[in-house]
Amino acid sequence: MTHSTASATALYDIPGPVTRKRHLTYGVVSTIVILAVFGWILYLLFDTDQFTAAKWNPFTYKGIQELLLRGLGNTLKAFAYAAVLSLALGAVLAVGRLSVHRPVRWIATLLVEFFRAMPVLVMIFFIFVALKVQPLPALVAGLTLYNGSVLAEVFRTGINSVDRGQREAAYALGMRKTQVTTHVLAPQAVRAMLPTIISQLVVALKDTSLGYLITYEEFLHAGKLIASNLDYDLPFIPVVMVISPIYIGMCMLLSWFATWMARRQRRNPKTEAAGVAPAEPGTVLPGRQ
Repeated sequence: MTHSTASATALYDIPGPVTRKRHLTYGVVSTIVILAVFGWILYLLFDTDQFTAAKWNPFTYKGIQELLLRGLGNTLKAFAYAAVLSLALGAVLAVGRLSVHRPVRWIATLLVEFFRAMPVLVMIFFIFVALKVQPLPALVAGLTLYNGSVLAEVFRTGINSVDRGQREAAYALGMRKTQVTTHVLAPQAVRAMLPTIISQLVVALKDTSLGYLITYEEFLHAGKLIASNLDYDLPFIPVVMVISPIYIGMCMLLSWFATWMARRQRRNPKTEAAGVAPAEPGTVLPGRQ
């Protein structure tokens, strides 16, 4: 057995014939169960007349299409504002938590822990009702405070995860703390932080649906208007089947963007180590004859 094979199977024994048959049986049974559940759901949908023309015709109306598109546009607008502001707030709070000044560090820590612990819906309602803010700013503010505080911890952890020797070498070259953070630590930490950052932005995208609770006309609010309209025979399930894939598609698009960015950074020559040519036979060291 080669070294690579031994390393690959050090924590997992290669299955024998009996184990492979058992795994195949598990796979077949699981597939049958999943198909049975899927078939049962389809049966219920057809049995309750969810695919009748009366329930799907509303989506052919221009007014309904414009309502959905307007709601989708409002969702993307709220997400864009919240994403940019959350990243900015997270960076500011992370810098505060990394500060060498104790009062600044304490204040930043207090803000981060408070907004992380506060439910985002409570913050949105408080800003909308108590402070009498319009729906869009209230939604964006609530999402920004919560996601910004979470991203602050992501940024702080990512920067602290960089090898300590990188920081010490930068200080030895005479760089200031701000230069060390922005030019040495942050670029190296980005690759480690990127998947978590995108995951948190996906959370922010999904939480924009909370806007319908404060009458913000986002995508879910538009679907609710259609589903509760008696003139359209209450098409609850069709609305869900239309809206859900769009939400899932937007989240998958963000995940794909994170993967693309990670691959792009790995190909970036600025983040790749310089290759060192192997020593050639007969090389004479300096000072040697």
